[in-house]
Amino acid sequence: MAQVRTWAAFDVHVSGVVAATLERDSGELRVRRLPGSSDEVAAFAAGLPGPVRATYEAGPTGFVLARRLAAAGVECVVCAPGLIPRGPSDRVKTDRRDAERLVRLLAAGELHRVAVPGVQEEALRDLVRAREDLRGDLMRARHRLAKLLLRHEVRFDGPERNWTQAHLGWLAGVQLAQPASQRALEDYRGAVSALMIRREQLEAEIARALPGSPWAQTAQRLMCLRGIDTLTAAGLCAEIGDFHRFRHPAQVMSYLGVVPSEHSSGERRRRGPITKSGSQHARRLLVEAAWHYRRPPPAARRRQPGAAPDQRRARDRGAVVEGATAAASRLAAHGTAPQAPHNHRRGDRT
Repeated sequence: MAQVRTWAAFDVHVSGVVAATLERDSGELRVRRLPGSSDEVAAFAAGLPGPVRATYEAGPTGFVLARRLAAAGVECVVCAPGLIPRGPSDRVKTDRRDAERLVRLLAAGELHRVAVPGVQEEALRDLVRAREDLRGDLMRARHRLAKLLLRHEVRFDGPERNWTQAHLGWLAGVQLAQPASQRALEDYRGAVSALMIRREQLEAEIARALPGSPWAQTAQRLMCLRGIDTLTAAGLCAEIGDFHRFRHPAQVMSYLGVVPSEHSSGERRRRGPITKSGSQHARRLLVEAAWHYRRPPPAARRRQPGAAPDQRRARDRGAVVEGATAAASRLAAHGTAPQAPHNHRRGDRT
């Protein structure tokens, strides 16, 4: 690519954009305020003396501006906000100072680029994150309902666990003595039922959208591993994106924040808990899937002659699935010591 002549940095907000430009030849730094429209910002960047390289922080405004800049022929670096160098004594923050800092760091090559997803990839990511948000809402709604019953000493004594069909059937018949408490119970119960219906709809939509997404092949490969099914595979693909941009598995672990933190100096070497950087959703999915490797895999279920094929596994994946099962069995056979039993299941519902 030709040598950059102009660098541009945008501090993007809903109400407007503060643009800072730096010219290579003169070294002049200019700052101006622009409207918040992505088209106007892209037109401004395209009108600068080229070649132009622009940047802005990844955030709630998304990647529409990056796509508009790319369509206008402007190279755009969407930078990671958490990796922007800041001095410990820098206590003054304004939009102008942020834009000026960004353009200087861009010219010095000190910004870390984030991957810009495609339109289809971002659409599936929105769907996966909507399901993750709904999972949290459902958990909180269940807690409210359970704590209301606990305050009234109403307990489920059935043999099955909570939120099973038996427990839901028992909840439908619970009656409290006070009318106000009963109305609160009905409201909590209705909220849980509505969220469960919404969850089923989103899960069905994810299952329909995944085969036609850019991650279809990657998701099929992930689902060959124990503990990973449709929702987990879709979540990992949506949060990690292109796996090929990582040259080593250690880079994936660092990206997801499951590597130990470290504070070493001189001869002292001190490591702490995991960093927990990156996507919390992807980290949770990866940890939950890893729990399934604590125990040896169950014996593979063989289909009887003449039985209908399993709809979850297509014919072209049969050999891959059998090979992955055999590999998982070998890995479990070489484990160090047997682990204690646990109650984690293979399903995605958490």
